Amino acid sequence: MDSILAALKAVVDTLGATVLLPIIIFIIALVLGARPGRAFRAGLTIGIAFIGINLVLGLMLTTLGDVAQAIVKNTGMQRDIVDVGWPSAAAIAFGSSVGLWVIPIGILVNIALLFAGLTRTLNVDVWNFWHFAFVGSLVVAATGSLGYGLMAAALMAALALVLADWTAKGVQRFYEVPGVSVPHLASAQIVPIAIGLNWVMDRIPGINSIQIDTDTVQKRLGVFGEPIVLGLIIGLVLGFAAYYNAGDAGAVIAQALKVGINLAAVMLLLPRMVKILMEGLIPVSEAARDFVQKRAGDREINVGLDSAILIGHPAAIASSLVLVPIAILLSIILPGNRIILFADLAVIPFVVAMAAPIVNGNVFRMIIIGTVTLIVGFYVGMALSPLMTSTAQTAGFQMPANTTQITSVVDGFLYLPYLVIGVISALGIVGVGIVLLVVLALLFGFRAAPKAWERIAGAEPPQPPAAARTMPAE
Repeated sequence: MDSILAALKAVVDTLGATVLLPIIIFIIALVLGARPGRAFRAGLTIGIAFIGINLVLGLMLTTLGDVAQAIVKNTGMQRDIVDVGWPSAAAIAFGSSVGLWVIPIGILVNIALLFAGLTRTLNVDVWNFWHFAFVGSLVVAATGSLGYGLMAAALMAALALVLADWTAKGVQRFYEVPGVSVPHLASAQIVPIAIGLNWVMDRIPGINSIQIDTDTVQKRLGVFGEPIVLGLIIGLVLGFAAYYNAGDAGAVIAQALKVGINLAAVMLLLPRMVKILMEGLIPVSEAARDFVQKRAGDREINVGLDSAILIGHPAAIASSLVLVPIAILLSIILPGNRIILFADLAVIPFVVAMAAPIVNGNVFRMIIIGTVTLIVGFYVGMALSPLMTSTAQTAGFQMPANTTQITSVVDGFLYLPYLVIGVISALGIVGVGIVLLVVLALLFGFRAAPKAWERIAGAEPPQPPAAARTMPAE
């Protein structure tokens, strides 16, 4: 059995997400009844779209990563917990004892909940099952029990589906991606924080009337409010902040212009790549709808995808670009902080993207929500770093030179894994039962009143404050 699992894991590692996803989509489309030619074209189109998305993301992450590292270097910070980035966290998770089992566990959980009618998400984002393995591997490090780790991974797979169902309508409305949900723990974990903070901000006079979204900015500023121009302007500001000491005036200006143009390109190209992705998803969504309607009436099925499809929206990018220097400032001023941010500063768009439907793209609120989430994340990261470091050493991860402990924004900063790991490590099988009961409570709570749950998660555009609604039109 272990050899079969190892072979399956090796196939996933060798093919990578951009090759594996089209194959999975093709097989699923055939099973759902799509014609072979249409299924093949759908899988190929989706694979090409993800290659395009990854290319543009690579440009953004490289640009932002270089900027962030330059800003960190300028501050002269020294900390003993180093952010090694999500690729390292994924490698550690898949290299752990749980990583060997996580793909069949994730698939079985999804199939079981689908056939039981307890989820509307068909999660094809197999590569990102590493998030489940990450939690399970830290549970193993905390308890010494592989069984507890596997149960934790299964529970996180179920929780991801619950969160995907809950947020699907909001994601579809705001990001204009019909038939899609996002079972991505690193992105979905912000949803409860965003709902709570949005409720609070709605009730603070003055704050509740601040509306800074890309549409409003574009209307008021004309060409200077267009996404590509905003990307250029924000990029120039970040570029000058990072490279003000990079040489003479010409060298500084050249570096800032490169940052500005790169981020302007991201603002234009990412939405275009997502449109290509949606073109490929249409046949799969139609086949899924027809398949389900023949067997279960009008039950809806969504295709679960990586949150990478969301971060091309101007609101997600703009808020994230502002949050990069805020994150660095937090690492300097937060009491007791021992973490130096490094590799994962560029993935902040993934952290905040799913707050956008809840605040209807209000960049001001996304920045507030993102800041609070990062503050929580720093303390979670410090608490989890010993377990992550231990897991990394067990998995044979090569620690950076002169580093005693490691973390990452994804998934080391996430409070949901922290709570799950804490409960199970403290209470053992009772803790597993508590986590299971919480997941079931969320699942059946959502099923009991789906419209209400979907509304607070952004399924409908929020109403403006009463004061704003009664103001006469200009």
